[in-house]
Amino acid sequence: MTADTTSPPRFSGKQRLILLILLGAGFMVSVDFSILNVALPETGAGVGMEVAEFPWITAAYALPSAGFALLFGRFADLFGRRRLFMLSMVVLTIASLVGGLANSPEMLLSGRALQGLATAMALPAALSLLTTTFAEGKVRDRALGLNGALLSGGFTIGALVGGTLVSLLSWRAAFLINIPVTALILACTPFVITESRVPERVKLDVPGAITVTGGLLAVVYAIIEQSILAAVVGVVLLAAFWVIEMKVSAPLTPVRTLRRPNVKWGNYGGLIVFSMETAMIFMMTLYLQNVLDLNPFVTGLIFGVPGLAAVFAGPLAGRLIGRHGYRKVLAGGMAVQGLSTVPLIFTGAETWGLAILVPALFISFFGHVSSIVAYTVTGTSGLPDDEQGLATGLTSMTQQVGITIGIPILSAIAASQASELTGIHLALVVNVIVTFVSILFVWFGLRPRTTTSPAAPAVPVANEA
Repeated sequence: MTADTTSPPRFSGKQRLILLILLGAGFMVSVDFSILNVALPETGAGVGMEVAEFPWITAAYALPSAGFALLFGRFADLFGRRRLFMLSMVVLTIASLVGGLANSPEMLLSGRALQGLATAMALPAALSLLTTTFAEGKVRDRALGLNGALLSGGFTIGALVGGTLVSLLSWRAAFLINIPVTALILACTPFVITESRVPERVKLDVPGAITVTGGLLAVVYAIIEQSILAAVVGVVLLAAFWVIEMKVSAPLTPVRTLRRPNVKWGNYGGLIVFSMETAMIFMMTLYLQNVLDLNPFVTGLIFGVPGLAAVFAGPLAGRLIGRHGYRKVLAGGMAVQGLSTVPLIFTGAETWGLAILVPALFISFFGHVSSIVAYTVTGTSGLPDDEQGLATGLTSMTQQVGITIGIPILSAIAASQASELTGIHLALVVNVIVTFVSILFVWFGLRPRTTTSPAAPAVPVANEA
């Protein structure tokens, strides 16, 4: 009994190959996202964009990656996960070619939009292939732990090497570097990964697909552009989507699934984890460059070294979930992330602030990666294989929306103060408050339940050990 608790589960040879392909794809997507963020000024200038237009390089990616993730996740269940995964690599290849050869703003933004679309396809397809390949329990927890570690490592490595890559070659290399990797994945996938079983007769919920995708696109656009009209349109479309899903016979997203506590609160926790950590990193970037007057290279090193160390949190989180359950690990990871932000509120305009910042980043990134693994396990547990695409579509959507909304919301709070340092501190105070209030919601929302219903057999909601 003790050996089962302490020994990490082993993967078979074929499972290792599947992991190599699926985690390699996720790693590539995260590295590419991070490199292009670093290369954003050179990229925009390279095609003649005005500085004020640079944010659209990010927005062109964020809108489709967040808006289409849920839809493509469900498509993976209905039309085949391997098929969608391979199609995502084809789209990413085309996107990288378009972006890498861009000679105008329109061509560049088209490439970025296609990259976002490919990400919306690849992440839920790869993740659902992973969750259906590895049975729920310690083996899946370990696989998802490795997934979280590589995603985190990809973001970090992209930030570290992005500036060097662009300096030595060109901003175009940030796009073109994907092509040999996608070609290798496309060549290997048919021989390693088998196609998922799809329904014989597929009845697509077109009204649901249109309203949820339109609603998500409108909400994300509203946050990026601070548009009240877009926000209203988004809320109306999402409300219409909910009504449609309750009435149609074959809903795109069954309401009973959305109402499951682990799906609802797991994704809520993930939204807070991604939005608050992304915003904290942005605030600290402003602090390092605008307050301490450090250059981008040093800033990248300050974030990169703790980021690489935090990669080890992924496998450890998988083992901790096997021992203690996802409820405790998710709440604990969020608490670590929130507590590590508190010292940053007291940083000053002198370089001694680095003595606070660097250790806090080590701790924060560790809690962040642990939370990522825990929310993914939480949001995909207890669901049948034919809904794993939906579940991973939700977790992928949560990730992309969280990454997108955190920075503009906390930036608006910071901008309300006359002094930049005071504004940064206020934004971090809000960050901590939101995180700890959300921990209470997640903790009580995931409390163990023993009741069952015919429509949705109960599972151990908190996965308590």
